[in-house]
Amino acid sequence: MGAKHTVRFEPVGIEIEADEDETVLNAAFRQGVMLMHGCKEGQCSACKSFLLDGDVDMERYSTFALADYELEEGYVLLCRSHAYSDLSVELINYDEEMLRSGVPIQVVQTHVETIEALTRDLRRLVLVLEDPPEMAFNPGQYVDITIPGTTRTRSFSMANTPSTDDHLEFVIRVYPGGHFSGLLEGRLKPGDPLKVTGPYGVFTLRDHPGSDLLFVGGGAGMAPILCLLRSMAESGSGRSDLPAFRFVAALSEPGVGEDWDGEVGMITDVVQRGEDSLATADAYLCGPPPMIDAAIPVLVGLGVDPDHIYFDKFTVSADQEGEGG
Repeated sequence: MGAKHTVRFEPVGIEIEADEDETVLNAAFRQGVMLMHGCKEGQCSACKSFLLDGDVDMERYSTFALADYELEEGYVLLCRSHAYSDLSVELINYDEEMLRSGVPIQVVQTHVETIEALTRDLRRLVLVLEDPPEMAFNPGQYVDITIPGTTRTRSFSMANTPSTDDHLEFVIRVYPGGHFSGLLEGRLKPGDPLKVTGPYGVFTLRDHPGSDLLFVGGGAGMAPILCLLRSMAESGSGRSDLPAFRFVAALSEPGVGEDWDGEVGMITDVVQRGEDSLATADAYLCGPPPMIDAAIPVLVGLGVDPDHIYFDKFTVSADQEGEGG
């Protein structure tokens, strides 16, 4: 372990302790402070912040996430930054409600209980927790699963709720050549061990009881939405019995010879056809980045407050398969 330093986040006034051997983002996770983040690998810029005072050293990152001129101006990526003095950091992208609702990160040993085919390319994976035998998390969060025999991880959102914290349930899309998802095609068996680290993510239900809710999920993006809906049903909230709940399934293109009588087209088109106004709604989006990028302007055009659009972009390439929360 290296020397320890104090990191103060402005304008919220939250302080954490960071070891020189860990990134500032991981230090925050360890202490239950849920900073905005995405890839955790210096690729997406979700954790970009402004260094007000102090010395940091950054691991390798993409200049798409932090341009050279931004670095010169004082911007940093917290997922790549190591503190080498006390720091004062201005958060650019943050949700104060979420900041203080984090759960400290755990490393949990699990074993496979179930692998079940849901569709042609979606699999249901259930893991039983062994050590420790339970894991705290907030509905909508995700974990990193270590690929057996490597140090690499893939991120997947839980579909089960925190009330069933002795196991974790996932909906995973299988990609050709997928380093983890490919194991679900007969190579990973019930009883096999897997290491899980988490929870991560800020895709959790906000406390806006007067708002309508719109959930849009693409592929495996249905998992955290299912978790949120299940949690609402368990909580006894005024919306928990879902009296006006409506589920709309859509295929962008039905397969040749496929018997499908549901909606067809891009999900953004489906939303536009089905809704005249969403001025009273909070929107929650989960799925591939192109889907989310296309949906946001559509939702704003239908009246959704941009500050009430919450999303989790899932990476989809075989090299980066999974769900970056």
